[in-house]
Amino acid sequence: MEYTNSRIRELIAEHIHSSRDRIILEKRLIDGLTYERISEDMDMSPRQIKNIIYKNEEILFSKLP
Repeated sequence: MEYTNSRIRELIAEHIHSSRDRIILEKRLIDGLTYERISEDMDMSPRQIKNIIYKNEEILFSKLP
């Protein structure tokens, strides 16, 4: 099954409760930004960004058929 950006955005909105985490996931999964660029935008370290993305990707992937 192929997921469009709008469907990915819907899944993020439905399953990720933190607004900060939703923003970070959209920047990575939809906009394709690097961890470094997201870390600059969010004023966080790249390691923090990676951890947030990995944790929330697990949540999203567990919800996929």
